[in-house]
Amino acid sequence: MAIGSLLIANRGEIAVRIIRAARLLGIRTVQAHSAADADSLAVRMADEAVLIGPPPAAKSYLDIGAVMKAAREAGVDAVHPGYGFLAENPDFADAVVSAGMIFVGPDARQSVSWVTRWPRAGWRARRACRPFPVAKGVSPALKRRAPWSERSAFQS
Repeated sequence: MAIGSLLIANRGEIAVRIIRAARLLGIRTVQAHSAADADSLAVRMADEAVLIGPPPAAKSYLDIGAVMKAAREAGVDAVHPGYGFLAENPDFADAVVSAGMIFVGPDARQSVSWVTRWPRAGWRARRACRPFPVAKGVSPALKRRAPWSERSAFQS
C-alpha cells in the first residue's frame, strides 16, 4: 500500500524533518499538535494541522485515543510517531495497524523487544565495569530503573 497522506504524532525538529521528507516524496502531511504548539514551524509547514489536546504531553502527544481520533478524522494512510512519545509504545503501533493504517516504525513486537533491551545492556556494561552513557538530566524513570545512572561517567 502506497502512502498518500501521513499524520505526524510528534513536535519540534522531529516533526519538521518528517514533513520535509514526506514533501520530497509527494506525501500529504497532517501535523498533530497540542495547544502549546499551535504556532510551531511544524504546524505551519504541514498541509493540515489537527489539535489533539492541551499542552501537557500526557493529555496530547501521549494520548493514543486523541492521536488515533485525529488520524481517522484526517483520513490519513499512515502515522509516523517520530521519536519518543508513542514511538516505543507497542499499544500505539497496534492501534494504528488495527485501524487499517500503516505504522511508520517497528511493529509492536519489535518495539517491545527494543524497549526491554536497554536495561540488559546497562546491566552488561556495569558487569564489565564500563560506563553506560546517560543523557543530561536523568529522568525519574531512569533513576528508578538504573539508580547508578546519576554517577555515570557520561553524565553532563
